[in-house]
Amino acid sequence: MAEALRPAAGNDREGEVVIAALYHFARLDDFRDLQAPLKALCEAEGIHGTLLLAQEGVNGTISGSRAAMDRVLAWLRADPRLAALEHKESFSDRHPFVRLKVKLKKEIVTLGVPFVDPTAVVGTYVDPQDWNALISDPEVVVIDTRNDYEVAIGSFEGAIDPHTQSFRQFPQYVAEHLDPAKHRKVAMFCTGGIRCEKASSYMRQQGFAEVYHLKGGILKYLEEVPQEQSLWQGECFVFDERVGVTHGLEEGVAELCYGCRRAVTPADKASQKYEEGISCPACHDDLSDDQRARFAERRLQLRLAAERAAGLRK
Repeated sequence: MAEALRPAAGNDREGEVVIAALYHFARLDDFRDLQAPLKALCEAEGIHGTLLLAQEGVNGTISGSRAAMDRVLAWLRADPRLAALEHKESFSDRHPFVRLKVKLKKEIVTLGVPFVDPTAVVGTYVDPQDWNALISDPEVVVIDTRNDYEVAIGSFEGAIDPHTQSFRQFPQYVAEHLDPAKHRKVAMFCTGGIRCEKASSYMRQQGFAEVYHLKGGILKYLEEVPQEQSLWQGECFVFDERVGVTHGLEEGVAELCYGCRRAVTPADKASQKYEEGISCPACHDDLSDDQRARFAERRLQLRLAAERAAGLRK
């Protein structure tokens, strides 16, 4: 969930938590052997978040101090196969993750199609500074490769939403809606670059000749492209307590619905179908009476716990 974005000397944001989104496709036949030492290092450094290891590479988003993050990234890049690992950074006054997880997976991003290898064939990388010109070309089909609940709070102007609920559904969308003979130029994007990189590899294998993808993903674009020049609309969904980020990778205003775990915007909260801690417009009509009762009880217990904690602090 990132290009090698490193603070310039003297620009460290002392005391803040560094959040690093990283990934790299590489053949790691011994990925199982990497789990224990990587987890031990992260635990020793006080790192939070999730890292995924698979035969095809590494992926994850983690948080920690500046020094801790530098040591973990250096450990990963010390492996020649991961020397080109890229990452993006943002900052917070708190850990956006509760705990640390280092997991073994079949894929670091699950497409569910065998023999898709971005190290063998991939689309054309497009730097954030060149992205506006590409997606403004009327001959280019621009596709958001993220899931529907991510697209709901923000996307690029004019981009197609495939309405997928998981990345596994992307190949079906391509088969049903895209044709190599008709759609000669396709540009794709995702949060940090990993999904669209794998999607571009898949589409190249399917015969699409000109496939482009945003290098570093939306996060890199929001960090590098000035807001006054940006074609991004809304917030970028992130998989942590921040929920969404905006230009400059600043934390947005979106919150999570406790009923369905989708992002809730201020407009959603103004809806009659929004009940704090229970439902939002996306899930209101689908909740059972039992679910509503359970969520209401949970909301009550959370409020009581907060009140008790406030009383202890006095």
